[in-house]
Amino acid sequence: MIARRLRAVLAGLALAAVTVAPLVQASTAAARGTVSFIQVQNDVMCVACHEPLAVAQSPEAFSERAYIRQLIAQGMTKTRIEKELVAQYGEAVLAKPPARGFNLVIYILPPAVLLIGLATLAYTLPKWRRSSRRAAAEAASAPPPPMDAEDARRLREDLARQA
Repeated sequence: MIARRLRAVLAGLALAAVTVAPLVQASTAAARGTVSFIQVQNDVMCVACHEPLAVAQSPEAFSERAYIRQLIAQGMTKTRIEKELVAQYGEAVLAKPPARGFNLVIYILPPAVLLIGLATLAYTLPKWRRSSRRAAAEAASAPPPPMDAEDARRLREDLARQA
């Protein structure tokens, strides 16, 4: 019983250490003003194979990684490193296009479409609900259709058998 609790506590501590360690490392790096290789690599593309640099395996990707490590060793910030990469390889190296010019459409259009969709729903849903309620009320208040003679005879026979 005590061994189980001890194992559970140790497992919880191990999980907490694995979860919290990268966060602490990233926050201390941010406090020092330095950037980690992974932070830069996740926002950069390989210009040769047009894949994220984190998964690219081309010779160009290896040279980009070496260049990024060199810039990190010089103590540059992430923004400065990205500017150096753009100067070296062009804007195709960035995973996210810069928010200017026509690229601004990429950042504005999805939220605008979402807002238009929500406004359309907010306008049409009450109308749909009112019309469905009205149709249900009309169906409930309408008298049932008359029963033909054959159906009435079968109903009487069934009711007589059950009684």
